[in-house]
Amino acid sequence: MENYHYAGFWLRLGAAVIDTIILLIVIGTPLSFIYGVDYWLDDRLVHGTWDVLLSYVFPFVATIWFWRRFLGTPGKMGLKLRVVDAVTGDKLTVAQSIGRYFAYIISGLPLGLGFIWIGIDAKKQGWHDKLAGTVVIVDTAPTPVKFDQKV
Repeated sequence: MENYHYAGFWLRLGAAVIDTIILLIVIGTPLSFIYGVDYWLDDRLVHGTWDVLLSYVFPFVATIWFWRRFLGTPGKMGLKLRVVDAVTGDKLTVAQSIGRYFAYIISGLPLGLGFIWIGIDAKKQGWHDKLAGTVVIVDTAPTPVKFDQKV
């Protein structure tokens, strides 16, 4: 693990922005076709079954799957970040993944202080990381240059 260090606030924020854009496209497009422009203009919290499935169930399942399968969501993977167990460095358990997902609520509720904590903490852990026993690390190993051999 010598080529890794804890991922800081701005890098993690960048990954979250990438993930948000991807989710808006993947979820927003079908919801617009299903519910029309009223979906975006209406004040209702829930518009129907498809809204619940695409806006709440799909992000939950997809996030847990990405954390377990690839050690990060697409935004984190794009920035060479990995979400791992804070003690062993191994991939998250299902329980850790679910706990971390719902602990985002705790990090966000008091004016986002749980996320801001990432910039203060020595291991760059937000409150959701501390509650779930996880850390986010970044791969700093240089990519080796390889040339094709001429035959």
